[in-house]
Amino acid sequence: MIVEADLLIHSAAQVVTCASDVPKRGAAMQDVGLISDGAVVVNDGRILAIGPTESIRERYSAGQTINASGKVVCPGFVDPHTHVVYAGDRIDEFEQRIRGATYMEIMAAGGGIVSTMHATRNASVEELVEATLPRLAQMLRLGTITAEVKTGYGLDLDSELKMLEAIAALDLAQPIDLVPTFMPAHAVPPEFNGRSAAYVEWVINEMIPAAAEWYKNSHFVADGRPLFCDVFCEQNAFDLEQSRRVLAAGLEHGLPAKIHADEFTSLGGVELAVDLGATSVDHLDVTTAEDIALLADSDVVGIVLPAVNFNLGSNEFADARALVDAGVAVALSTDINPGSAPCPSQPLVLALATRYQRLLPAEAFNAATINAAYGVGLADRVGSLSPGKQADLLLLNCTDFRQVTYQFGGNLVEMVVKNGRIL
Repeated sequence: MIVEADLLIHSAAQVVTCASDVPKRGAAMQDVGLISDGAVVVNDGRILAIGPTESIRERYSAGQTINASGKVVCPGFVDPHTHVVYAGDRIDEFEQRIRGATYMEIMAAGGGIVSTMHATRNASVEELVEATLPRLAQMLRLGTITAEVKTGYGLDLDSELKMLEAIAALDLAQPIDLVPTFMPAHAVPPEFNGRSAAYVEWVINEMIPAAAEWYKNSHFVADGRPLFCDVFCEQNAFDLEQSRRVLAAGLEHGLPAKIHADEFTSLGGVELAVDLGATSVDHLDVTTAEDIALLADSDVVGIVLPAVNFNLGSNEFADARALVDAGVAVALSTDINPGSAPCPSQPLVLALATRYQRLLPAEAFNAATINAAYGVGLADRVGSLSPGKQADLLLLNCTDFRQVTYQFGGNLVEMVVKNGRIL
């Protein structure tokens, strides 16, 4: 008996599934679940079946068919660490870095995050939405279909809640599924200069409870998407004990933990992430061998962000090769933001990771799909082409998925399918 479905994509040179019931680690990261001459069947916005074209066409037909001959079909990319909602830009600081100023020097002089804070505080929800929509549209064209989005450019209660409102509005206004993260502990705002302990108390006692209450009344709850709590554990930001208190307060209010750690200095953020059962620990540029081993023995996803190092003109990148070889569940992300990584492109991140972090193309692909989905707590619905999952997939204008990492500077994404709908 022939089963009728909504959409049948057939005769693909390769179908790349990235399927896995657990985060991929070690040798498993070299397996992308490749099906030559493959086909994908979609019904009611979800994947119904996957397999070789001949066997799929013997069992299924569809109201709409796509001949993907000479193309690659793969999961939509998941971007698990972004700061894509903001106002203004930091082009002046870009020039300062070219002249030799470091990121931390700019931050200590009142630039960096605080510069974007001023612009974001002065913007309305509507202005933040208007400024962010084109960035999300770029990300979508480049293949990102799910993205985590952080607050952290408001740094006061009203502005941080305003950013959450903007994230919610953006989620409803365009196709990318957004996963919100509350991050008031991104930097110490100017009004608390020299009083970081007092700011942490405010974050814990006022801001996190307010965000948790906001989340209870948001549409994210009904859709089963979490609200994470994040902190920047770094010199000139928040020390280890402050970071612990912020994340513990988030957990007490039902907000799972993420943490920025080991970007410039190793303060113990990896151990903290493991101790608290964080969903992810992000950056990992200066992580020690001991902490890599600790991370490998945990369920915490390690998210590396090579576009940051590239943008800062650094020759030093997170040792993703060592992380993978040790057995860490590694994910990749753009970290799109106005200062350290104005980059909307997951394909470019994959290209950087293969060149500067020595990941194989398959490892990079899994890091930007299934492992990234685990990094935002949504691996049960996105990140791989598996029966029952959302039909979030890409049609690539190439015959070999490795072309995505081999080529750079262009865009091989020919078609984006979101929940079974061709965008």
